Amino acid sequence: MFDFIRNHKRLMLVFLALLIVPGLGLVGVQGFRGFFDNSANVAEVGGSKITRQEYDALLKEQLERMREMFGGAVDTAAVDTPVLRRILLDSLIQQRILADEAKRRRLSASDEAVRQTILDIPALGALRKSDGSIDTEQYRELLAKQGMTPEQFDARVRRSLAIAQISDSIEASALAPKSSAEQLAQLSMQQRKVRELAFHPLDYSAEVKLTEEQLKQYYDAHQQEFETPETATISYVVLSAEILSASIAPSEDELKKAYQDNLAAYQTAKQVRASHILIAIPKDDAKAAPKAKAKAEALLAQLRKQPGQFAEIARKESQDPGSAARGGDLGYFSVGMMVKPFEEAAFKLKQNEMSGLVQSDFGYHIIKVTEIKPAQTRPLSEVKESLLSDLKKQQAAQRFAAAADQFSNLVYEQTNSLAPAAEKFNLVLQTATVARQAMPAPAAVPALANPQFLAAVFDSETLKGKHNTAAIDVGDNTLIAAHVTAHKPASVLPFEAVKQGVRQKVTLLQAAELARKAGEEKLTHLRHSKSVEGFSPVIQLSLAGAKGLTPAAVSAIFKADTQQLPQYVSAILGGGIYAIYRVESLSAPPAIEPQRLTALQQQLAQLTGQLELNAYLASLRARSKVKIYETEKAAAGE
Repeated sequence: MFDFIRNHKRLMLVFLALLIVPGLGLVGVQGFRGFFDNSANVAEVGGSKITRQEYDALLKEQLERMREMFGGAVDTAAVDTPVLRRILLDSLIQQRILADEAKRRRLSASDEAVRQTILDIPALGALRKSDGSIDTEQYRELLAKQGMTPEQFDARVRRSLAIAQISDSIEASALAPKSSAEQLAQLSMQQRKVRELAFHPLDYSAEVKLTEEQLKQYYDAHQQEFETPETATISYVVLSAEILSASIAPSEDELKKAYQDNLAAYQTAKQVRASHILIAIPKDDAKAAPKAKAKAEALLAQLRKQPGQFAEIARKESQDPGSAARGGDLGYFSVGMMVKPFEEAAFKLKQNEMSGLVQSDFGYHIIKVTEIKPAQTRPLSEVKESLLSDLKKQQAAQRFAAAADQFSNLVYEQTNSLAPAAEKFNLVLQTATVARQAMPAPAAVPALANPQFLAAVFDSETLKGKHNTAAIDVGDNTLIAAHVTAHKPASVLPFEAVKQGVRQKVTLLQAAELARKAGEEKLTHLRHSKSVEGFSPVIQLSLAGAKGLTPAAVSAIFKADTQQLPQYVSAILGGGIYAIYRVESLSAPPAIEPQRLTALQQQLAQLTGQLELNAYLASLRARSKVKIYETEKAAAGE
């Protein structure tokens, strides 16, 4: 876990700041807009505004990351939450504070560092040409879709690298004493023998005697526990690219054209497998070239007499440490993977043919081609199914784009019914009951749990006027509109209807209190008597292997003073169970391996560095003037 934080933090800082991931369809961004009360900005840091556009871009990137992680499926209801909104906003605020601090410290990054960071971005992998460079035109087009020029993007990368210097310097300076690592290792491996004595509330429930007045008092004080949610019965229609794709059947001509247009994607370039012997020329010794050439020529003459000895001679004489041990074998490669002189010579050779001397920047090569894979093109019949699927998705997306405005207008104009929209687009008019507070939606219709959709359903105008909602964009090329047919406000169930449930709740609470009191009395007695009566058989456990015990129990057991055993400790478990643990003995852990101790010390240093960084960021924020534009509703987490 600590390694992951350390290894990926730098890239995460860069990526979060740059907002570079291309949008593939935005889910519920409009649902987040209600979080803020300022139309153009979401926050202010030291007089500098954080715009809504920046916020929406970060949200868009996060949703794309989630789609990548979960194979394209994202439950918007699980994403559109006050907690995530606050996390995203805090991330933007932190980036702005760090950027200001980097500017104050006059931190920057070199042109080479900026270039290398850009080249390492996975999203640009598809833009690479055969020589490893980036296709400039495609690069500009990709950035243009994000509203940026290459110069603006370079500036963002440079700023992000400058910011990363702050966090890196703090985390790199963190140290963890070896003694701390030893103590932690010993504690985690230490075995403790314990017994358990549990006091269950159910064993005391018979002692609980409740009056009608007590039940009524609990009911009056906890009415939210007995409230039925506000619900609406709706008819609704969904227009999506997926639905439209069901009626799309690309023709053979369209398939053939798409195949030809994307032929490069189905082609495999010619590859050769070659072995070589390298006699290197030291770069700092110009006089060594004639000697190297003479040695290479001697080896070449020997190989022409004994071509079957190529692998053996390569193992003995080749100065390429990467391939010499394999008899000079370089494996398969295609055009663009080797230096030009070597590549040109290799691709002119036939199978089992050997070259003359080939000079490159590395020295003199003798090349032997051992296998050749000719260029291949996968036939249409082989890729037809995947091509058909892609075509259907493309055409469905195009059809959806063309139909979206018509659908939205029709829902708005025919405000008293969704039937006209369903009929025009051949959609199924469905019914459902939804609650104002999002609940798990049917897997087939996740949009029913979309917060923006629910806000439209429970809008006062929709409920009072019995009008259609607007067509709500819930992402993934999907629109949904609803018409409320019945509305049921939230209400508290009458006391008589929930009286039995109230009795069960109060009985359990009071029984748990009785169990706790009995447990505490027993604990006091045990600390004097040291008895084992009533306890379970011995349980042997360690911090690393405490199966079946709750964190509260493990914490109590390992906090026990082991200087004088046995020791008695207690913990409150789930369901109000009061448990006493008798810590009887402990066994010293085995000797810790040096490698493990070093790794643990490094992990502790990383954790310490992260804590120090968090403290530093908190201090920066405390002295920065931060203002958040949020509505009272959003501030309350509603």
